[in-house]
Amino acid sequence: MSAEPLPDWVIPPPGGFTAEDLLRLPGLPPHTELIDGSLVFVSPQQKWHSRVINLLVRELDQQAPDGLRADREMTVRLAKRQAPEPDVIVVTREAYERDEPSTFYLPEDIVLAVEAVSPDSEERDRDTKPRKYARAGIRHYWRVENDEGRTVVYTYERDPATECFSLTGIHHDKLAITAPFTVDIDLTTIGKRSA
Repeated sequence: MSAEPLPDWVIPPPGGFTAEDLLRLPGLPPHTELIDGSLVFVSPQQKWHSRVINLLVRELDQQAPDGLRADREMTVRLAKRQAPEPDVIVVTREAYERDEPSTFYLPEDIVLAVEAVSPDSEERDRDTKPRKYARAGIRHYWRVENDEGRTVVYTYERDPATECFSLTGIHHDKLAITAPFTVDIDLTTIGKRSA
């Protein structure tokens, strides 16, 4: 029995992959991201991670003002060698309804990027991705963590002078904020069915 040949994308080109490469490579595993020209593969989601994403997409889409929509797990083409896939994003309605490009958003489309931290994504979600989102001009970032079964949301806003995110709040049990728009979410409902 002979081993099957490896796909071409296993070996990066000189200088690493580009966002264009990521968007056209056939056969990549779902939710592959491009960070610093390298392909990043994610491990299977835990139930908490999936439930957080479902709750946030539903609530953000319902609570967003006209002109904004929530979406999930879509590539954001930040730069030539940067194309991460936030767990949740809030985008302009125009970008949401636009037919092309159909597989990614651009930084100017994004009002909010959200990452739900998994054990394999801690470093990327706490450090790498927020720096890249801020540098690309995305104004708001949330990091959601599972603290021993309790969901905690860390909210950030971009400082245009430093092009870095500044912490604006740490939310346990309830996320009630006014930027980028008024949001009120009961975090204790994660995993519970609504009536």
